Amino acid sequence: MTQTARPALDEKALEGKTSLDIGEIQRILPHRYPFLLIDRVVEITRKQRIVAIKNVSANEPFFAGHFPGFPIMPGVLIVEAMAQAGGALLLTEVEDRENKFMVFTGIERARFRRPVVPGDQLRLEVEVLAWRQTAVRMQGKAYVGEKTAAEAVITCQVVPRSRAERSQANETKTDGNKLVAE
Repeated sequence: MTQTARPALDEKALEGKTSLDIGEIQRILPHRYPFLLIDRVVEITRKQRIVAIKNVSANEPFFAGHFPGFPIMPGVLIVEAMAQAGGALLLTEVEDRENKFMVFTGIERARFRRPVVPGDQLRLEVEVLAWRQTAVRMQGKAYVGEKTAAEAVITCQVVPRSRAERSQANETKTDGNKLVAE
């Protein structure tokens, strides 16, 4: 499935917004199916808080192997969904965001309280603990109904795409089936 790039949202389009649909999310985040893990933003307070929704479908690709006969959303993907929600909040404040990536720099105090299964609606609530020009520390909580499914403190940094792409190209190259460090 190929998806075309959407033009970035300009600052004027974001001013005063308190929610975002999937098209607006895709104009902010670089993630695409099957790794875009938020479907809608229902609340956004600039530099403070965001609440996003992930509708968990039985057709999610990870359910095929996690676990056959007892599908559970992997906890790391719940944390990733929290980070994507935080990324939507952070990147709305970044000029020239189409030339930037947001990357994890830390995950602390991650706890998984209940399984997330097909048919659940995951509500991701992310609050900013500390904010700098290019980095943020956030408290994320994931709920199914009123019950906490997971929580974590997440730190992320904004980096130029050129730096991220250059780092990836220089880290390793393949030589047959072996990985060879440069």
